[in-house]
Amino acid sequence: QVQLVESGGGLVQAGGSLRLSCAASGRTFYRDLVGWFRQPPGKEREFVTAINWRAYSTFYADSVKGRFTISRDSAKSTVYLQMNSLKTEDTAVYYCAAGSDGGSYLSSRTYTYWGQGTQVTVSS
Repeated sequence: QVQLVESGGGLVQAGGSLRLSCAASGRTFYRDLVGWFRQPPGKEREFVTAINWRAYSTFYADSVKGRFTISRDSAKSTVYLQMNSLKTEDTAVYYCAAGSDGGSYLSSRTYTYWGQGTQVTVSS
């Protein structure tokens, strides 16, 4: 059984930083696309960033480009999301997801496995 477990969320002031982790069990990410999505209060889930595990290609939403960085640790089957210069509009539940490479990294339908989500709250 595949499980993705996020951690690292919390409350931070605007301008601060957080690092989220997504650890996989029951699966290795060798051929996968691993992404982060978020769902702000009262809004739809949206794409944040993704990484092609094998090629190490990375993709970012315009709203986080230059502030967020996705990375991976193959030995730990873990993906990280470093979030710097946080803004109040980054407040959301953040979800880690994994799917087979080949689909659109922007679409949630590409991703088969999802974590339970971790809350990130940015205060002004």
